Amino acid sequence: MILFLSTFSIGFVADLLWKLVEYPWQRIDENDAPIADAIIVLSSGGRPQAPGKSNIYEWGDPDRYFAGISLFEKGKAPKLFFTGGTTPHGRELKDEGTLYKEHAINLGIPSYVISTTSKVVNTAQEAIEIRRNLNQVNSSSKILLVTSAFHMKRAKKLFERQGFLVYPFPVDFKTSNISRWQSPYQWIPNSWSLHRSSSALRELIGRIIYRAW
Repeated sequence: MILFLSTFSIGFVADLLWKLVEYPWQRIDENDAPIADAIIVLSSGGRPQAPGKSNIYEWGDPDRYFAGISLFEKGKAPKLFFTGGTTPHGRELKDEGTLYKEHAINLGIPSYVISTTSKVVNTAQEAIEIRRNLNQVNSSSKILLVTSAFHMKRAKKLFERQGFLVYPFPVDFKTSNISRWQSPYQWIPNSWSLHRSSSALRELIGRIIYRAW
């Protein structure tokens, strides 16, 4: 057990795992994205309320949100969807989709082009809810799917099973070029690298459960 924990606490090992879960995606410019019927921005697990402030929510990683906004502003689709991500045990007053919609409206995006789903707690529910919201579109409707690179392979499979033609738009990359000699700290076990390894392994397990390789 100690050897197992020590191995996955090494930065170089964590980077290799993240390279694996982010493969083969690369970040592309919004201008190069294809035209689709809708832009789908997946939630990232809910945004927590600020301590002591019931009406203030903290940002987690906003890459997905801002990529979706940018794609819409560049005319890549006439509809913009935010999924209503929330934590199953949380007590958030507003789901993530509602918060993103409000913020997008404040940025000048017309409210009538933005839709949100009901509350969802995982990617499978997101895909089902989007299909339910787009049931007036034919079964091969084209979507620009915006999510983190490590999450894209599983998300793409689940949305394809709902009949969508998926154009992946991965964001929120966790790794860049890896070098064994980039820093000596890469070889010193630490809790942050163990956390990163744990997150990557969790995604790999999720792919097995959802048969999404």
